[in-house]
Amino acid sequence: MAVETTNLDIYGNAPLEWSRARAALHGFVAQPQQSVFLGTVGPDGRPHTTGVGAVWLDDGVYVVSGLKTRKSRNLAANPACTVAFALADLDVVVDGTAAVVRDGETLERVARYYRDNGWPVEARDGAFTAPYSAPSAGPAPWHLYFITPESVVGVATAEPYGATRWTLR
Repeated sequence: MAVETTNLDIYGNAPLEWSRARAALHGFVAQPQQSVFLGTVGPDGRPHTTGVGAVWLDDGVYVVSGLKTRKSRNLAANPACTVAFALADLDVVVDGTAAVVRDGETLERVARYYRDNGWPVEARDGAFTAPYSAPSAGPAPWHLYFITPESVVGVATAEPYGATRWTLR
């Protein structure tokens, strides 16, 4: 993957390394005390932001949602979206494109990852089911979305400080 770096810092700090953001995201699984927000745009052009239980795998973001939820309806009309993470020493916003995952092998692999991290989800009939999910997910079944990152902005909250955009190709 080619990465183009743009320094956004106005205080003279050097650009942040993509490896720092990638390491911070590697293996990320949202926990109840961690906020991750998905931003979508409705057919009428109005923005919508909601908390999601995101994971970072396969160099992108997976989120789960019922197809009747507002976020899913928005993604069906316009798959462009953002995902915002507040990580230990780096705030990260991923801009990308979402697609419903239909591949059974990927569904099972991601379900296993969620199970290994505390959510008892099962892949069944091209979607996820579980005894519970986030209230904003809507009722089961839940569809898995993969968000392919196109650009990522990182703002460091610990040394070395800086603000950088990475364009991924």
